[in-house]
Amino acid sequence: MAKPVISFQNVSFRYDENQPWVLKNVSFEIHKNEWVAIIGHNGSGKSTIAKLLNGLLFPQKGEIAINGKPINEETVWDIRKEVGMVFQNPDNQFVGATVQDDVAFGMENRGIPREEMEKRIDETLQAVGMGEYRLTEPHRLSGGQKQRVAIASVLAVSPEVLILDEATAMLDPRGREEIMHTVANLQQSKELALITITHDLHEVVQADRVIVMNEGEIWDEGLPREIFSKKDELQKIGLDVPFITALAAELQKNGIALQREPLYGEELLEDLWTLYSKM
Repeated sequence: MAKPVISFQNVSFRYDENQPWVLKNVSFEIHKNEWVAIIGHNGSGKSTIAKLLNGLLFPQKGEIAINGKPINEETVWDIRKEVGMVFQNPDNQFVGATVQDDVAFGMENRGIPREEMEKRIDETLQAVGMGEYRLTEPHRLSGGQKQRVAIASVLAVSPEVLILDEATAMLDPRGREEIMHTVANLQQSKELALITITHDLHEVVQADRVIVMNEGEIWDEGLPREIFSKKDELQKIGLDVPFITALAAELQKNGIALQREPLYGEELLEDLWTLYSKM
């Protein structure tokens, strides 16, 4: 099996030695071209994982490696060239007077030649549907447009890992759907390791794998369908399930025997059609 892009090995972290551990002996691996969603209630440790991956924090115990290179104070600047992060509020990431200035900023810090910078600015802005806004001032953009530019700025430095830390939380449902459609296409075309930390269950069901955090530990991990089949257990730790999953459960309680645990509306309709066509 190919070596993982991300390796968490027995990682523990706390913000102060007098406080409880935020993460407790956490281990997992993420591979190239894999989309992993990390979910959990507030305070479960999921955003701390994101900050550890980008070298904003360092673990007190255990080891984190990107492409086999441990993250520490000596390697952190090299690691940040490989790990890009998009936060909840894109305003916190803008530094340029125009959209193109902002996308160029990270590349300038890495000494990328001007000709290559121009090429990447064009490519990344086109990729996120913001090519025509190249000379626009960021404060004139909508929330969804700002988030697209923030993603373009990260992609321009060609990371191998893209982390979205509640990056769609401030957007309306249509904006969230558009951003995640863009990100999913980019992840596939660039073969990124994608990590989404989110409360949006629609995003979670699209992932290849789900890691569920609870009180600083990995409570479970698996395919979205496997995770959401544990409806009662998830609700006990303060997590919800997708609407379709909940609706299917109610139908089965009322004697409607479905063929599977549907995650999507199309699956539920197909099962209902198959069931009633036999009646």
